[in-house]
Amino acid sequence: MLALSPTIFKAYDIRGVIGKTLDASVAKKIGQAFGRAALAKGERKVVIGRDGRLSGPELAAALAQGLQAAGVDVIDLGVVATPMVYYGTHVLGAASGIMVTGSHNPPDYNGFKMVLAGEAIHGETIQALYRDIAAHDGAPAATQGAYATHDIRAQYLERIIGDVKVARPMKIAVDCGNGVAGAFAGDLYRGMGLEVIELFCEVDGNFPNHHPDPAHPENLQDLIRCLQETDAEIGIAFDGDGDRLGVVTKDGQIIYPDRQMMLFAADVLSRNPGAEILYDVKCTRHLAPYIAKHGGRPLMWKTGHSLVKAKLRETGAPLGGEMSGHIFFKDRWYGFDDGLYSGARLLELLTREADPSALLNALPQSDSTPELHLHLQEGENVALIDSLRSNAKFADAERIIDIDGLRVEYADGFGLARSSNTTPVVVMRFEAETPQALARIQGEFKRVILAAKPDAELPF
Repeated sequence: MLALSPTIFKAYDIRGVIGKTLDASVAKKIGQAFGRAALAKGERKVVIGRDGRLSGPELAAALAQGLQAAGVDVIDLGVVATPMVYYGTHVLGAASGIMVTGSHNPPDYNGFKMVLAGEAIHGETIQALYRDIAAHDGAPAATQGAYATHDIRAQYLERIIGDVKVARPMKIAVDCGNGVAGAFAGDLYRGMGLEVIELFCEVDGNFPNHHPDPAHPENLQDLIRCLQETDAEIGIAFDGDGDRLGVVTKDGQIIYPDRQMMLFAADVLSRNPGAEILYDVKCTRHLAPYIAKHGGRPLMWKTGHSLVKAKLRETGAPLGGEMSGHIFFKDRWYGFDDGLYSGARLLELLTREADPSALLNALPQSDSTPELHLHLQEGENVALIDSLRSNAKFADAERIIDIDGLRVEYADGFGLARSSNTTPVVVMRFEAETPQALARIQGEFKRVILAAKPDAELPF
């Protein structure tokens, strides 16, 4: 049995390393604490599911035991994508759910994404679970909860196929990176009337081919090659638990989620004129003007799937999105992030085009970097950003946005440095109108970071 480590209680989920900070005993305690929190909200049932990680069966079983020990009934969906647990909280008479997933982290990680009484929990609510576990003796409730399994697959697939209509047949390539989306993506898109080439759709928690994280270009090279070598028109990819989407054009261009959001925003705004559209601090400078041009009101917000979901609920916005690939449709859907559904909505739009890649490639863009990571020791990432906030001076900056780290905007680009909420990393991203401007803005960030931490090993 592991001692309970406060380090696994992150900003918007719980995540740890198997055998080091997370095991079945910890999972059971988390289940008990969550069960007590659910009962306090008047919730008597909790939906659970797990991705394809090797540690999933043991953790999910222990989680269920903990929930039952708290006196909560468990509805176990088995091996599903994260959005299928979210979907379950809308259709199974239980507004709370826990997904056992390590998302895009290495194979030895696992964790829990949680919805409590209809809200994705984050921040203080997650810390409250930790405090509850630390204060509780672990004794079970007088009455144990029940346990039942439920196969939600057909209902979930039919719900999407019933909502999303393609304009013409099309051949697509789908790369699931051996993540859990592979168990569903092929059947979903074939059910919509598309022809599907499947890459790495066998669920394998060792991730033997490449890492299931479409935010990083190296993980999309197999998909790019497939599009070159076959007559597939477009390529889509998913992360390990199926809540994030990656997109590649026929000519091998990666359409990052902030540009995907342009298409989605124009479509959603055609039915919701004047609506607010949310996006996170990592997104391109071109997104806000594009939203405004299509009659919407752009709103920049903090990075983090739970944080965006909470803001979506608060504002009533019909669409939100993150650079990482989490897209949240409240228009025709439920407001949670779902890579499989986002892929379906994209294909609905692309099948209206004779040349879908031309449409995607024509979306506004500048020179930009993918996410760059400055790796540090635990806690150093937060301290470094705090130091930059207090002390850093940026020459010629037009404005500095500090809702989440520092986003420094210039006339010809922007730079961002923010603390990751899941790993001891400072995440950086740069965009500019020219390569020279990009180099200049990176130079500004290099200067202020090295002034604060001279031994920092920068990724640029």
